[in-house]
Amino acid sequence: MGKSRNSRRRSAAATDAVVEAVDGGLAQLIPDPDRGRAWTLLIDGAPQSHVDLDDPAYLSFEYQRRLGHVIDLLAPPGRPVQVVHLGGGAFTLARYVAATRPRSTQQIVERDAALVQLVRRELPLDPNARIRVRSVDAREGLGKVPEAWADLVIADVFSGARTPAHLTSAEFLDEVRRALRPGGVYAANLADGPPLAHLRGQIATAGARFAEVAVVADAGVWRGKRFGNAVLVAADVQLPVAELTRRCASDPHPGRVEHGRSLRDFTGGAVAVTDSAAVASPSPPPSVFR
Repeated sequence: MGKSRNSRRRSAAATDAVVEAVDGGLAQLIPDPDRGRAWTLLIDGAPQSHVDLDDPAYLSFEYQRRLGHVIDLLAPPGRPVQVVHLGGGAFTLARYVAATRPRSTQQIVERDAALVQLVRRELPLDPNARIRVRSVDAREGLGKVPEAWADLVIADVFSGARTPAHLTSAEFLDEVRRALRPGGVYAANLADGPPLAHLRGQIATAGARFAEVAVVADAGVWRGKRFGNAVLVAADVQLPVAELTRRCASDPHPGRVEHGRSLRDFTGGAVAVTDSAAVASPSPPPSVFR
């Protein structure tokens, strides 16, 4: 295959890595040596997504497995749902929904148009999947979702390994609530490390806008021992905390669910974040991706 300034294959072999400049940096699609048609997407060296084209219901990353549990508990197994994905990556979770809940209708909002083109070309979606992709800013795209349309809104947006400030505020969550149907669920992939000030602020913000909040993270993150991911889940209806706890505890990398009083105590008096005070999530230390 011929090379260009923006793209190259390391060899003609179909299983070799694909490296291409996208709007957000240097994208790499690295083949998974243990799975025939599986790939890991990295942006500037930071792992973003893992996709198995032969088994889209397989979730490799621990935070994506936890979001998969949220999807599984959203409605009876197999029932179609309507989902908005803020942040696309390699469309892993949209593929998961399409595989486990056929006839679901989904919208992906991914501002990096070059990344969308790369993923569509190298990791094509099932043509029967009802998935629409918009290449606009996440908050702008959310504003175009019809009122009370979504059963689930998932936020998994990172720019340079940081969540942009305008996607961390109470006003942003007001837009999420507008797009959710009554009883709908919001889930977000958050990243933080010691002293977990960002995570505490995000929990307080969700608690100011939703009646129920739960967070899943591994023990090391909860104890403030390391930088890592936490999955926040919020709704105005009772969350399936017991079943979510059971599923996360039985994962290959077990996660602990905090909810109710223990979660409120964890926030330590943190207050809801507003647009005027919002900042991006902290940068991960270089050692995280080594």
